[in-house]
Amino acid sequence: MTLRSRRAALWERVPGGRDGRLMLWVAFVDRTGSGLWAAVSVLYFTYVAGLSVAQVGTLVAAAGAVGIAGAPIGGRLADRLPLSRVLIVFQLLRAVASAALLTTDNYALLLVYSAVGSFGDRSANVLTKLYAARVAGPDRVRYQAVSRTLANAGWAVGGLAAAAALALGTTAVYQWLLAGDALSFVGAALITARCAEPPAPSRTVAKSGDPAPQARPAGPWRDRTYLAYVATEAILFMDDAVFKVGLPLWTVHATDAPHGLVPLLMVLNNVMVVGLQVPLARFAATTRAAHRQLFPLSAVFAGAGVAMATSTVGGAVPASVFLIVATAAFTLAEIIHATISWELSIALAPGDAQGTYLGVHGLAQSAQRSLGPLAVTAAIATGPLGWTAFGTVIAVTCGIQHRLVRDRLPRPALSVPPVTVSEY
Repeated sequence: MTLRSRRAALWERVPGGRDGRLMLWVAFVDRTGSGLWAAVSVLYFTYVAGLSVAQVGTLVAAAGAVGIAGAPIGGRLADRLPLSRVLIVFQLLRAVASAALLTTDNYALLLVYSAVGSFGDRSANVLTKLYAARVAGPDRVRYQAVSRTLANAGWAVGGLAAAAALALGTTAVYQWLLAGDALSFVGAALITARCAEPPAPSRTVAKSGDPAPQARPAGPWRDRTYLAYVATEAILFMDDAVFKVGLPLWTVHATDAPHGLVPLLMVLNNVMVVGLQVPLARFAATTRAAHRQLFPLSAVFAGAGVAMATSTVGGAVPASVFLIVATAAFTLAEIIHATISWELSIALAPGDAQGTYLGVHGLAQSAQRSLGPLAVTAAIATGPLGWTAFGTVIAVTCGIQHRLVRDRLPRPALSVPPVTVSEY
């Protein structure tokens, strides 16, 4: 079998069939556009729109705050309306918001358009995850691993294209990159329009040997266990702040490592995610397996914090080595947590309210965007002890989450698996 035929065979085995494969293209196209814009957004607002540093900071913070509402609202709509159509609406909303930024340099309007785009972005993220859970069924962890791999590849492609374009440094280049971001959302909407509506589970018919269904609260806002789980997730997602804020600042201000190591550490993170996300997903392919992975994850987080603390040792070479080890450890933690989070966030939600529950789960990432940078900068200010404490706190949180959700996990069936009845 040739390499091309092997790749084709692997592609055909992607969970979810044709619709699942189309949604993988959605992830790639979407993230390629996001990679274009993420690399130049601050520069665009500064050099093209003429905003001050304070105005840019306020705009980004305000847009992020509005975006927090996107996850629960988008999830709630998906439980009441056709999922694929709601997703298309939010993708087009993002496209309109991005294109609107090109039409003005008025600060108030830029603030409104950025907030609308952030709202659509958080909503679309939750809806894409929900679509994957419905179309891939029990193979959702493997499917999400493939999706995340392609999304990271798209982000890298967009970032590289933006870096090459920025070499020209003209206003037109910034505008074309923003236009490319808007067009990527249109492309994602067009691909989504070709996807069929996935089955939405509404109830489960018990078969012989199945456990009796557990009583669930009326919704996630009354589900204390799920809300506590989301709170722990906000802490476990802080690896994102490590890569966006912690590693660059720590490398430059607290270690003897060369400044040029910073982009290489980011490349290492991206390469590891692309190369390892799918292979490692098999260790969390079931709900019970995902739950068990919280203990190894705890150890990896603790080790990553120690490696960051040790990078202050004298000399460029030892510091660089420990920073590389820390980057690899935090990336491994990111990969493992992603698979655990995908599975538990769905498994802990009742079938007829998956969208609403996933919307609330999306608040964990939104909260991390505010709390994560604060926690990381506190660790930097405290020094090596701060990083050790940072890793230890997240490690302890893994243990708390393990104990918190164990009584809500489905018990293994004795014989025949449950039959899910779709409402479509």
